[in-house]
Amino acid sequence: MIRIYNTLSQKKEEFQPIEPGKVRMYVCGMTVYDYCHLGHARVLVAFDVITRYLRHLGYDVRYVRNITDIDDKILRRADENGELYSELTERMIKAMHEDEAKLGVMSPSEEPRATAYIDEIIAMIHKLVASNHAYAADNGDVYFSVESYEGYGKLSKKKLEDLVAGARVDVQEAKRSPADFVLWKAAKPGEVSWESPWGDGRPGWHIECSAMSSCCLGDTFDIHGGGPDLLFPHHENEIAQSESASGQTFVNTWMHAGAIRVNKEKMSKSLGNFFTIREIFETYAPEVVRYFLVSSHYRSQVDYSEENLAEAGRVLNRLYQALRGLVPAKNVPESEYDRQFDDAMSDDFNTAGAMAVLHSVANDINQHRRDGDDAAASEKAAVLVRLGSVLGLLQQDPEAYFQAGAEGELSADDIEAMIQARADARKNRDFAEADRIRDELLDKGVILDDSRQGTSWRRG
Repeated sequence: MIRIYNTLSQKKEEFQPIEPGKVRMYVCGMTVYDYCHLGHARVLVAFDVITRYLRHLGYDVRYVRNITDIDDKILRRADENGELYSELTERMIKAMHEDEAKLGVMSPSEEPRATAYIDEIIAMIHKLVASNHAYAADNGDVYFSVESYEGYGKLSKKKLEDLVAGARVDVQEAKRSPADFVLWKAAKPGEVSWESPWGDGRPGWHIECSAMSSCCLGDTFDIHGGGPDLLFPHHENEIAQSESASGQTFVNTWMHAGAIRVNKEKMSKSLGNFFTIREIFETYAPEVVRYFLVSSHYRSQVDYSEENLAEAGRVLNRLYQALRGLVPAKNVPESEYDRQFDDAMSDDFNTAGAMAVLHSVANDINQHRRDGDDAAASEKAAVLVRLGSVLGLLQQDPEAYFQAGAEGELSADDIEAMIQARADARKNRDFAEADRIRDELLDKGVILDDSRQGTSWRRG
């Protein structure tokens, strides 16, 4: 039994998919006008782990994650760059795929783009207008009438009267109510647009996800997820327009990842404290970044700092060190550790608890090695790799992991040559020269590990 915290009910609930054995999940993806930052990575990794675990349990998961490829920010950035909006989005989509691949994020089952669903978006808006849930304004925009939907605010727990009272309305807006939101935006002169019954224009952001999710997953599906900043108004508006159009419950379970914080403030571009994924990769290996994100529960806030990432690297090193020099045994049956892992993950995908199990397995491996029981160590290594795969971790060859990263001054061949020179010096009892070589390597970020099997190395 899996229990998932449902943002809608604000409590953990037993997960029962609509169709036994199958899960339909939609997650709001990127608006592709810039490189992905660490907050995006949090969402990408969180729902990648959720997908991996559901599949680990045997569910057939249809995971849809959209791309917003038309939006005010995209048009503004393309204009600043002096390029077509489509050129900008293609570049950013390619960069996003590169970043997520390095993070070990699997591709979703489907990745719909908003511009490929214009006809479906227009059809949904037409249905809302016909049922008096939306209206065409004098300025060419089409708005959703929030007052027409009785349940508005049920996800965010906000009251409509408070939203109306606190709204700031531009005198040029043609809304009937300050809380109404745009479904179709009339095109400005020279702006990219599509034909519609209400004139040339483009879709509003909220309606894009409603149309894409219903087309890919149906009017009602199991899980809808996204970042914490999407809960209101984006997801609230999705519910209102989707349920008004279909007359059905939109989503059964709502899931939201926690925010990334820097110095106790939310990471955001407006505050200038955000870091792109590729900037972080310049200093930290992608798997270290993934470990940093996975080691906290997906709903918790994560504090970004150089110290926390460095610590994540040290801890991940210990797990790989436990596997170093071992060949995981084949066909190892499920163990008590597998059951402990499943207990943690089935409790709202508690990756922090699951990670504690991985460290217990690593401790067992190290004890078996100290006892000289290599067979038992290899069996536990198989368990560690198996459980790590559910979290998207520990799938590299340990030697490749330790030797990866920027080469800096020394290539792998240079290092191997210096290790051999050190071995020759020790054989000739020239221990001063051997120590000098070791120190030189250490100064250049290369750490040597001597064992009965010989000398291995890793970049520090």
